[in-house]
Amino acid sequence: METVACASVTSFATTSLPFSFLSQSSIINLPQNCHKSTLKSRSPRKLVTCASSGSSSGSVVTLLDYGAGNVRSVRNAIRYLGFEIEDVRTPKDILNADRLIFPGVGAFASAMDVLTKTGMAEALCTYIKNGRPFLGICLGLQLLFESSEENGPVNGLGLIPGVVGRFNSSNDFRVPHIGWNALQVAKDSEILDDVGDHHVYFVHSYRAMPSDDNKEWVSSTCNYGDDFIASIQRGNVHAVQFHPEKSGDVGLSVLRRFLNPNSRGAKKPTQGKASKLAKRVIACLDVRTNDKGDLVVTKGDQYDVREHTKENEVRNLGKPVELAGQYYKDRADEVSFLNITGFRDFPLGDLPMLQVLRHTSENVFVPLTVGGGIRDFTDANGRYYSSLEVASEYFRSGADKISIGSDAVYAAEEYIKTKVKTGKSSLEQISNVYGNQAVVVSIDPRRVYVKGPNDVQFKTIRVTKPGPNGEEYAWYQCTVNGGREGRPIGAYELAKVVEELGAGEILLNCIDCDGQGKGFDIDLIKLISDAVCIPVIASSGAGAVEHFSEVFMKTNASAALAAGIFHRKEVPVQSVKAHLLKEGIEVRM
Repeated sequence: METVACASVTSFATTSLPFSFLSQSSIINLPQNCHKSTLKSRSPRKLVTCASSGSSSGSVVTLLDYGAGNVRSVRNAIRYLGFEIEDVRTPKDILNADRLIFPGVGAFASAMDVLTKTGMAEALCTYIKNGRPFLGICLGLQLLFESSEENGPVNGLGLIPGVVGRFNSSNDFRVPHIGWNALQVAKDSEILDDVGDHHVYFVHSYRAMPSDDNKEWVSSTCNYGDDFIASIQRGNVHAVQFHPEKSGDVGLSVLRRFLNPNSRGAKKPTQGKASKLAKRVIACLDVRTNDKGDLVVTKGDQYDVREHTKENEVRNLGKPVELAGQYYKDRADEVSFLNITGFRDFPLGDLPMLQVLRHTSENVFVPLTVGGGIRDFTDANGRYYSSLEVASEYFRSGADKISIGSDAVYAAEEYIKTKVKTGKSSLEQISNVYGNQAVVVSIDPRRVYVKGPNDVQFKTIRVTKPGPNGEEYAWYQCTVNGGREGRPIGAYELAKVVEELGAGEILLNCIDCDGQGKGFDIDLIKLISDAVCIPVIASSGAGAVEHFSEVFMKTNASAALAAGIFHRKEVPVQSVKAHLLKEGIEVRM
């Protein structure tokens, strides 16, 4: 998580805005996530807070939401656990808090700028030095240290010795660090009692390192190239680099133990076997309206989502919120929503999709991705909306990541032509403000066979299976508009460019394999996962548990995604994970 705009998106979004008095025409460059290095800090215009709900003594937690953006997931998790929220309005509210949670989001420099200018930094230091109950999350941990190299050096609160630095990507570790990783508990820390050998969810590019000077603070570490600090604890003061609100039941237990220390009893036995970064299994829900106007989950056969019947109706595989909830129970590592009518419809009028996100995020505590219709547009009244404003509404509604398809292709084509980063494409706008870890680029290519490697200007590969006329080579032509239009750019070229423009992950589909159940396109996935330094999600073609182990063993894919086989219950998520574990592949169980 990186920097975010606390963007106003005019009157249509005010009911869902967590911050009620933002300008309708401005994007305020306040910090959102835990690792942004491309934007310089800017002074905030206001400290923005939410109206607090009614509360009863003993069940209230104070939330330091300093106006950086969407913290819906943390709020949902707190309320899910039965607690009400009081929001910090003044430094005095910090000092008067019984329990304080600081879900730090954004860039280090911008966050310190906000905290210092509003007087929150001094109050926060006093609160923590007095040993009051405190839980920092992600950047809420990093800010406790002396300084950060992010956009810096920048001074922090100086409560813990050490400097926050960037992960080293030169040793083949992909940055950002995204996914479910294991903790090595260094000392008893009451809030970690239920974590044991389970995975927790990380997403960041910067980290603090353990040393002799801060070892008394360190309660756990995590390994990603090097051992970095995953959590700290001293008395009632806690902070975690991972995201408990996105770490499933294990993460909820961390929050529960902080919010209600009296809930602690004997330590629960743990069954986990976490030892390193796990491969992710993602459930994808293609969502669209059917001919009756109902929002349904569907699944295509090479992108055709209609039944081959006389009625030719849209294939209906269930209700999106219910299915997402079931996949959460089935231990899917992420849930991805693809609004496949988004390229035809008015994005901000697509209120049912926003409602799907809001309702899903109330009970699903793993990362949520949404794609479809995220683009610049002008409404019927001539009002222009940027893709950033559109994305902001999805983030506020519960999305953790945004998936961009056609717009990324157009941006890449323009960059190849001009060699100029304009900063105006949807990919650049959203990445520059929310951070690259919040942007997934969905690539939809078709295989095009050629006789020789030099027959086209695009990257070709020698294919494992020859083409229909015995061709030994192929390139992968990118498409737009749901696979209906081919473009003069290859998947390899697109992947390299979007990484440079700010993508944090690539969702790699293959139209030829979609819905066929014969396995992922290993040639394609190996080509792309070897070419980029950001995580690649394999998609299209899964039909058996063996297909998941094959893609992880033969390529550098970080995750594998499936849809139809999960919806139709042909291959349950748990069966996939059990098989991967049997094959010696690390997964979250």
